[in-house]
Amino acid sequence: MLVRRGSGPGPHDAGWKDTVDLSPSESVDVAVRFTDYPGRYLLHCHNLEHEDMAMMATFRTT
Repeated sequence: MLVRRGSGPGPHDAGWKDTVDLSPSESVDVAVRFTDYPGRYLLHCHNLEHEDMAMMATFRTT
């Protein structure tokens, strides 16, 4: 993680992770490298009701 709430990551953000815990209205900036695995990926919230509120998306890397 690069940024949480407009400043550096917090102490609990250290290390490699595949999930990010966010508070309501919070944002983060992350950096991800996909050079070894091109294709489609899913980005989603773990709350299934959020699928209809644009908290689930797919993206493709080349």
